[in-house]
Amino acid sequence: MNAQTDADTPAHRYTATLAGEIERRWQDRWETDGTFEAPNPSGPWGEPGVAEQPKLMIQDMFPYPSGAGLHVGHPLPFISTDVYARYQRMRGKNVLYTQGFDAFGLPAEQHAVQTGQHPRKTTEDNIVNFTRQTRLLGLSHDPRRRIQTIDPGYYRWTQWIFLKIYDSWYDQRAGKARPVSELRAGLESGEIETRAGRPWSELTEDERREEIDGRRLAYRKDVPVNWAPGLGTVVANEEVTNEGLTERGDMPVFRRNLPQWMMRITDYADRLLDDLDRVEWTESIKLMQRNWIGRSHGASVRFPVEGAAPLEVFTTRPDTIFGATFMVVAPEHPLLAGAVPQAWPEGTKEAWTGGASTPREAVTAYQAQAARRSELDRQTDDKAKTGVFTGVLATNPVTGQQVPVFTADYVLMGYGTGAIMAVPGEDPRDWAFAAAYDLPVVRTVQPPEGHDDNTAYTGAGPLINSSNDRISLDGKEIEEAKAETIAFLEREGAGRGTVTYKLRDWLFSRQRYWGEPFPIVYDEQGNAHAVPDELLPVELPEVADYSPKTYAPDDAASMPESPLSRATDWVEVELDLGDGPKTYRRETDTMPNWAGSCWYELRYTDPDNTERFVDRGCEEYWMGPGRGAGEGVANDPGGVDLYVGGPEHAVLHLLYARFWHKVLFDLGEVSSEEPFRRLFIHGYVQAYAFRDGRGQPVPAAEVEEGVSADGTTASWTWQGQPVTREYGKMGKSLKNVVTPDEMARDYGADTFRVYEMSTGPLDQSRPWETHAIVGAHRFLQRLWRTVVDETTGEVRLADEMPLELQRELHRTIDGVTRDYDELGFNTAVAKLTSWVNSVTKAGAMTREAAEATVLLLAPLAPHVAEELWSRLGHEESLAHHAFPTADPALLVQESVTCVVQVQGKVRDRLEVSPDVSDEELEELARASERVRAALGDKQIRKVIVRAPKLVNIVAG
Repeated sequence: MNAQTDADTPAHRYTATLAGEIERRWQDRWETDGTFEAPNPSGPWGEPGVAEQPKLMIQDMFPYPSGAGLHVGHPLPFISTDVYARYQRMRGKNVLYTQGFDAFGLPAEQHAVQTGQHPRKTTEDNIVNFTRQTRLLGLSHDPRRRIQTIDPGYYRWTQWIFLKIYDSWYDQRAGKARPVSELRAGLESGEIETRAGRPWSELTEDERREEIDGRRLAYRKDVPVNWAPGLGTVVANEEVTNEGLTERGDMPVFRRNLPQWMMRITDYADRLLDDLDRVEWTESIKLMQRNWIGRSHGASVRFPVEGAAPLEVFTTRPDTIFGATFMVVAPEHPLLAGAVPQAWPEGTKEAWTGGASTPREAVTAYQAQAARRSELDRQTDDKAKTGVFTGVLATNPVTGQQVPVFTADYVLMGYGTGAIMAVPGEDPRDWAFAAAYDLPVVRTVQPPEGHDDNTAYTGAGPLINSSNDRISLDGKEIEEAKAETIAFLEREGAGRGTVTYKLRDWLFSRQRYWGEPFPIVYDEQGNAHAVPDELLPVELPEVADYSPKTYAPDDAASMPESPLSRATDWVEVELDLGDGPKTYRRETDTMPNWAGSCWYELRYTDPDNTERFVDRGCEEYWMGPGRGAGEGVANDPGGVDLYVGGPEHAVLHLLYARFWHKVLFDLGEVSSEEPFRRLFIHGYVQAYAFRDGRGQPVPAAEVEEGVSADGTTASWTWQGQPVTREYGKMGKSLKNVVTPDEMARDYGADTFRVYEMSTGPLDQSRPWETHAIVGAHRFLQRLWRTVVDETTGEVRLADEMPLELQRELHRTIDGVTRDYDELGFNTAVAKLTSWVNSVTKAGAMTREAAEATVLLLAPLAPHVAEELWSRLGHEESLAHHAFPTADPALLVQESVTCVVQVQGKVRDRLEVSPDVSDEELEELARASERVRAALGDKQIRKVIVRAPKLVNIVAG
């Protein structure tokens, strides 16, 4: 539907055409005047006096510039942050609000592989379209601060931060990161013990390097990864389906040990957990981070193994050790490399062998089978448990009995030690495994009466079957038994109390072209060296082929070969790193797309700085503790004042950004301890999609709505054929995309903004209904008519306004102010709509009221507000004009309506003073003739008074 009318439309009516002209004109003026450019206190853009100004930093999560452009769901968070930014400017704040692009990404690289077009060209074209669309919406970004992660001037500093992390180690004694140079000095002086157990002076050069590299926060290591030969790259766990195939291409995935760059984020696990209590985030997001980190208290227990090192396990239930009747190690566990015997030990059951003639044959076959399953699939509880006996026997350190050691894929190498003591009586997965392989079950906690004897018991209760001549746990409750077991293990030298984490170190390598190159080179011995700062950035070379080398999908023995490895002129480089010119080989993996988004909020504060990644004064002003939203907040960690994004980034992006930020804080590079002080998670705009009889989507815009033959339910048809309706996401494949371009063309961008903000609370998802946008357009038309004569275009205003209308205006000012403060934009629209309806009906819009109304509307509909402000005689933009304040005297209501109920039914309404007492209100209610009539001869049993608005009388 088009909001414009026919030739009879008055010449100066607020139509989509007029809205478009107004919007383009004001967008051009804002850009020319630099209206939204926020001054800095120091650095290249430093201005005197800025450091004393109150500030606010508002930020959307970094968008990826998709080739499809924006649909109407994408701008929801952008418009909301813009409304808030505009409001805060009018409240006198120096507001930093901008938007850049997380521009490295797999889609552009895939397009390059298919077409040969450089991913930079694809990405930059997408950015041009994205920027055009956001400008169309009137977003008040500071354009000078717009950054792109693919800009060498930006990723120079991404590489610099990587090197700061690489040249750091985590000092557990100090609880912070320190430069590697201090580690070396401590090892040389003997202040820090070597892990080799020998003095530094006695170590070889290789041993010294291992001492240092083994503690770096960024390190290279052979680790189990998801290797997809058919794609030629390693994929993350999240990119593997339950069937063990890649999400893209359905290629088989194999678990392989490959050399990868890692980030030692696990050293920060406690701080990442504990500091969640210091940030203002949605509680559900905090819980997701806590669960991802997964801190567990328990015990580390060593089970002796004949002819091999003890098998160490971590358990949160050391009290159940008497029930450990077997052990399980992950298929990747190092025990399997050397401890597997040549023959099956006596007593091996046929079911344990997997049909193999030797333990080695069984283990090798099972490892190959497990390599085809994703970690997610391996953790699924409803899958049948599989495994084989390794031929290894361990000894339970408490019972002294030998227990068989199995390998099974439900145990993961990356969690704990990659080995478990299996207690089938108290663990459902162990019970299922024991049942499948005829293994003994010893219950250690007394189940309650009626518990199914054929299932594990995971609840509380007294311990049973848990005593010998050295320790007795029988009869004790679980927590007491845990403490006693840990104390026993420590006395016996068989274990210790400890803490473990579900969090794993961050896999930081990708075998792709389109990413930040690592600032690392290797010498002839394969030792890594940092590229000197003065040689940064290490830029991506031009390549003829953007594809990694691919192999047969089932070639599990193949090795990754990235596109960069074939750029030999770039890979081989001559450098002087302090001992004369030598030839080095560059790292040919690239960083993951997370890298650039780990610190972009810092660069927003000082994007033009070529000397530092951020000027210290700028970072402290915009993000330092105790400033902006953190002013007066105890133990404030600092960070962005408001960060708005979707729940899909609740864990990884936020966790990685927090890790990088904390390292920079430890090294004294930033004053803030957290990147994002306040996090707000927005809902989504969803839409109806329609499918024909074949189940294929049909264009939603062409579907016609009707009613069923019996007239009782709705029905839908497309080209005369019935279709079914479903509700969910908006997308091109579902043929239900509506773009902001269409809405701006048909109604104006301000109408689109008002409608999108009106459809519900910001944190909730809401349906998109194109026909409903007409209501927002009519609202703006009514407001326009209260100020502008549609026939002449002249301003027309009343000379005076009735007192009650003045009161309503100031109640609206008060309510909208509170709504803006609380991000309640939908209720702000409702209050403004109600006010405009009232003043339109009264025909009494005065200049004072018109100016206040326009200023109230400005954050939501900035273009039409600027136009009306200008027509009211103001030459300057209203962008920094003071926001209206309510007159307290006009907020006092002369009377309020009190509802009087009898037996829960409304029987009367009384006009009373707002400050009426409970006693007075009860007397008035009892005296009401309508109430007396409703009571009849019944006796009043109870009177509930909620002055001044409710009296509820209970009679009997």
